[in-house]
Amino acid sequence: MRIGAVGEQGLDRGPPARLEDRDQAKLEDEARLFVFIDEKLHIVFKRDGNDHVVTEKISIVEALAGYTAQITTLDGRTLTVPINSIISPTYEEVVKGEGMPIPKDASKRGNVRIKFNIRFPARVTTEQKTGIKKLLASP
Repeated sequence: MRIGAVGEQGLDRGPPARLEDRDQAKLEDEARLFVFIDEKLHIVFKRDGNDHVVTEKISIVEALAGYTAQITTLDGRTLTVPINSIISPTYEEVVKGEGMPIPKDASKRGNVRIKFNIRFPARVTTEQKTGIKKLLASP
């Protein structure tokens, strides 16, 4: 029999937890309740330990000239994260303390890690190529 329930934030998926009544600790295993933690997938965030990982789709212009990420957290707040570094395909921005609550220490949280999917144009004209070369040429 499966019963759905909402658990405490930050619980890890893992081995079953056994619940027992202290007054009836000598019950056979068949009379004990085992709880299996399973997490619901989120449409935006992926979980990595106590971190939330989100992937932002940005243009090549934003990757080179700067980008401000607007991330809505699971509790409805909006994080505004200005990124002034050049964003490469492997770049990752970390917002400390905005991830999952850590179950053994509720005062601490994991991080939000922002990854990037950089969109390149499908076509570039000869004029645009010349402009890009001129703009990015080493002095």
